[in-house]
Amino acid sequence: MRISIITAVKNRTATIRHTIESVIGQDYPDIQYIVIDGGSVDGTVDIIDNYRTKIDYFTSEPDGGVYDALNKGLKIAQGDIVGFLHSDDFYHHHRVVRLAVDAIAHHQADIVFGDIVFIDPCRLNHILRIYRSHRFHPDLFAQGWMPAHPSCFIKREVYEHYGLFKTCYKLASDFELLLRFIKINQVKYCYLPEILVCMRPGGLSNRSLANRWTNNQEILQICREQNIPTNLLRLLARYPAKLCEKLTWLPAYQGMRKRKSVISR
Repeated sequence: MRISIITAVKNRTATIRHTIESVIGQDYPDIQYIVIDGGSVDGTVDIIDNYRTKIDYFTSEPDGGVYDALNKGLKIAQGDIVGFLHSDDFYHHHRVVRLAVDAIAHHQADIVFGDIVFIDPCRLNHILRIYRSHRFHPDLFAQGWMPAHPSCFIKREVYEHYGLFKTCYKLASDFELLLRFIKINQVKYCYLPEILVCMRPGGLSNRSLANRWTNNQEILQICREQNIPTNLLRLLARYPAKLCEKLTWLPAYQGMRKRKSVISR
């Protein structure tokens, strides 16, 4: 199966090189790489130009935000499966795309997702938090939970059947998209127990308290539109759960990494 990877970027000179090299370093043989730049003015385009022979499609023009940029990429995508890698992120290792394709084929699924980690921007090997998707169930959308969207690989035909990102939402369009696919239209999914993507902190929905508030208000609106009962308290309850996971699972994971490091020596 051919895979399309889409990167949306604007003014990311500090990180875009790492993102691009993460994609072109994958060991999967048939990747269409699409880069949608929102009209960068800081030298980002100059960096991208150094990799133009490795990029199948590139455009740089003003857009309506990240979801508009992703929709542009989806309209260009020719792969059987589509994944997104944002300009602050990179794949955890060089076999991520291969593992995702194998999981979709093995489980005969239309969507696969795994885990992601948030890393220290100054120490890329230092993990700050883990976002695990292993306990995901469609009913958890009512609590604001969704699979880790940056880890999702989705068959292109799903977008063709059920639509693209809704750009009327500033921060929660990825939540709406996955809810529409998985909860409303019951698209078959599977979980891959692997860390797939490393993310630098400071994503748009978590960048400030104001953004978190807007994100939760949009999630409330999305659930109401889909007749999914929820309320603000149910949505806010997921933050203590995230903290608990950070305090429990992260130390255990770091301990496991240290033991593996000792054994490998």
